[in-house]
Amino acid sequence: MKSRLVASAALSAVVLLGATGCTFISPQATKIEYAASDGVNVSDPDAPIDVRNVFVVATEDGSVGNLIAAIVNPTDEKATLTITLEGIDPFTVTVPAGKTVSLGADEEPLRIVDLDTKPGATVEIHFQSGDSTGVKTAVPVLDGALPYYADLVPDVTERAPQPTPVPTDTAAPAPAE
Repeated sequence: MKSRLVASAALSAVVLLGATGCTFISPQATKIEYAASDGVNVSDPDAPIDVRNVFVVATEDGSVGNLIAAIVNPTDEKATLTITLEGIDPFTVTVPAGKTVSLGADEEPLRIVDLDTKPGATVEIHFQSGDSTGVKTAVPVLDGALPYYADLVPDVTERAPQPTPVPTDTAAPAPAE
């Protein structure tokens, strides 16, 4: 009887280990950091600022885009983030201490003229803050096909210049020669 009790305890231990043993060697999915939306997260361990869910919403031809991001400053002092794209003047965003600036939500997005990247591609953007050298990241370029991005597509409709009216004299016919 003792041998049956020992055998069933051993069998129970083997079944329990077989059913739950994988959790000892598998990483927990809930501890893996990732960008939960269409953008990417930019983190520089040497910088005071983190950039979360950054992406660009562009016109169909990719000539103009709006940079959308949440810029987080967890420090006790205000900090400035410099955003650089090749061939375009750098942008700077100052974030107060302990605050988040949401470009495209609470604040206007950064308008990138001469983007030259069509939706569906990525654009290399350099993010730098504090004394760090910065991080260059491939940022996705999206379009306004999804309803929640439709309002973020840059408005490129410009009023065409109206021609200056030329006065004409229609009161008297021109003399015949």
